[in-house]
Amino acid sequence: QVQFVESGGGLVQPGGSLRLSCEASGIIFSSYTMDWYRQVPEKQRDLVATISSGGSTNYAASVKGRFTISRDNAKNTVYLQMNSLKPEDTAVYLCHVEVGFRNYWGQGTEVTVSS
Repeated sequence: QVQFVESGGGLVQPGGSLRLSCEASGIIFSSYTMDWYRQVPEKQRDLVATISSGGSTNYAASVKGRFTISRDNAKNTVYLQMNSLKPEDTAVYLCHVEVGFRNYWGQGTEVTVSS
């Protein structure tokens, strides 16, 4: 079974930083593109960032320049470093991988940006 354990969410003030982690098991982690999505209740689940097996990255326009996705293949972990956080970044953040035609999701970690 493909499984992810997410951590790092919490309450942070505007302008602050958080680092999310997603540790994978059940896959050869280094072989796959990994993604971070975020979702607010009653809204779309939006792609935030992606990192390929070769290390190429892409970001949503709303987070470009503030967020950095990275991976540590030795630890089977993908990270999302979030800086200069804004209230509109408040969401549940989920890591994701597509293996063939199947999509696998982490359990989600809550990020709240508020004074």
